[in-house]
Amino acid sequence: MGILTEHYAGAFPLWLAPVQCAVLAVVEDAAGYAATVCSRLEDAGIRVEVDLRPEKIGHKIREAELLKIPYMLVVGPREAEAGEVAVRAHGRRDLGTRSLDGFIAEVVDEATVRH
Repeated sequence: MGILTEHYAGAFPLWLAPVQCAVLAVVEDAAGYAATVCSRLEDAGIRVEVDLRPEKIGHKIREAELLKIPYMLVVGPREAEAGEVAVRAHGRRDLGTRSLDGFIAEVVDEATVRH
């Protein structure tokens, strides 16, 4: 495990990462939707954590980046209303907004490919 950690410098590929996605709620009002997103990802077999702390979203994103979590899903009232997630990838910035079902299909497909 030490060799893998050194090789990847802690930024593991999606299939190997202990936490594959982090769901970050922008405001307290989005906590219910964040929990729904988390449970849908868990049902699909994705290792996920949800961050409902009353911190600023920039702080939550920075912490997830430092933990080298492959995907961060930012959710707020707009995303909840549309059934979408704003996707950020570790080291690649903002990837835009996607439907929750579309993102789940993409991440499950990516998690099964080992390269």
